[in-house]
Amino acid sequence: MDDSARIIRASEVGQYAYCARAWWLGSVQGLPSSHQQEMTVGEAVHLRHGKGVRVSLALAWLAYAVLLLAVVVGVVWVVSVLVG
Repeated sequence: MDDSARIIRASEVGQYAYCARAWWLGSVQGLPSSHQQEMTVGEAVHLRHGKGVRVSLALAWLAYAVLLLAVVVGVVWVVSVLVG
């Protein structure tokens, strides 16, 4: 693939904005970062955070479902008291 057709990712734009030289060394020259251990730790932290977000969203949906069930039970109870 020639350079004119290469896709530039948002992370590359951020890296370039932070340090154009680091972007050039990694993206153009193909040299690996000297911070591989920190990047591995950062990736693990991001994955753990993503899992926490997914769990939080699932618990929020569960809470809404329980709330809806409580409303339905309450309405059924009120109707049975009024009718019965």
